[in-house]
Amino acid sequence: MTKTRLQPPPAGQDDPSADPKRARALARRLLAWYDRHRRRMPWRALPGQTADPYHVWLSEIMLQQTTVAAVKSYFEAFLRRWPVVEDLAAAPLDDVLHAWQGLGYYARARNLHRAAKLVAEEHGGRFPDTEQGLRALPGVGAYTAAAIASIAFGRPATPVDANVERVIARLCGITTPLPRAKPEIYARAQRLTPAKRPGDYVQALMDLGATLCSPKRPACALCPWTDSCIARAQGIAESLPAKAPKAARGSKRGVVFWTLREDGAVLLRRRPESGILGGMIEVPSTEWREAAWPRPEALRAAPVRARWRALPGAVLHGFTHLDLELEILEARVGMDAAAVDGVFWWPLDRLSEQALPTLTKKVVAHASGDVRAARMGPRAKR
Repeated sequence: MTKTRLQPPPAGQDDPSADPKRARALARRLLAWYDRHRRRMPWRALPGQTADPYHVWLSEIMLQQTTVAAVKSYFEAFLRRWPVVEDLAAAPLDDVLHAWQGLGYYARARNLHRAAKLVAEEHGGRFPDTEQGLRALPGVGAYTAAAIASIAFGRPATPVDANVERVIARLCGITTPLPRAKPEIYARAQRLTPAKRPGDYVQALMDLGATLCSPKRPACALCPWTDSCIARAQGIAESLPAKAPKAARGSKRGVVFWTLREDGAVLLRRRPESGILGGMIEVPSTEWREAAWPRPEALRAAPVRARWRALPGAVLHGFTHLDLELEILEARVGMDAAAVDGVFWWPLDRLSEQALPTLTKKVVAHASGDVRAARMGPRAKR
């Protein structure tokens, strides 16, 4: 299979964003399409309504690295529990983390709580209405600030996510590979952003990328920008945006200490606030590293002195740029077992009350399954 060779736009196919008059015309066409085909989202204001900044902010934080389909139920659940930002600010962090379970990237939840407290306590419950002011909130970067400023406050800001990158790269025929093309794409997107209805325009651009200008087999015939799209004219729409080769994923290993007390409690700890799964609850373990852990070295990190045995198999988990393999050692101890600082006992049958990331849930499922089999005795082996 031969790859399509990407070429710059030929003569006569000018950058559609270069001419202000043409850019305004493109914006009008896109907004007209949006008025007919806009997606309904629980956080979006209906036509003629004013967007609620709390709803916009909450949805944008949730949508970071998460799909719209996955976010909808979480957004609605958060609003039922914490209808206004002051309610969220007053909630215990553990309650917020627990409600966040399943969305992943838990640093977002911690920053969400910190930002809510900041808005409630220092801004009187009102969100900053400029990109600069919004970026001062924890967890709000350039994209999120631009999205909130445009959608919630009508600022002519230009948020550029993966959908927008794809639409602009195709419209303008940008063949420079990502991530090197990002500044070029942003500059073109910025020139196209209109002063009128910028919030609707931004959401229209997102909808266009999500519904018509898809990564594979884009529906060019239905696109309001089809006549101006350089990539469509060249027949290279599916090849854009071009991407540089991905870096190889790293891999690390660790040893987990599954410690059961005779009253049915298991030993847990909270991870450091910074780093992967920061602030989340886990089963104590060694650090994660590339080299394998010899048993004597791993046991020096054990949270209690006990007789440890290896459970069969291992827990495998993938992060964005990292594959993790965890061996599990199990020990059963009495009520007088002395544990190291920073850990705590928790009833095994009440683990659902803790905010556990997916990795910890995998460890619990793997280890407690073995515990159940052991309690069932020889008759369990059929």
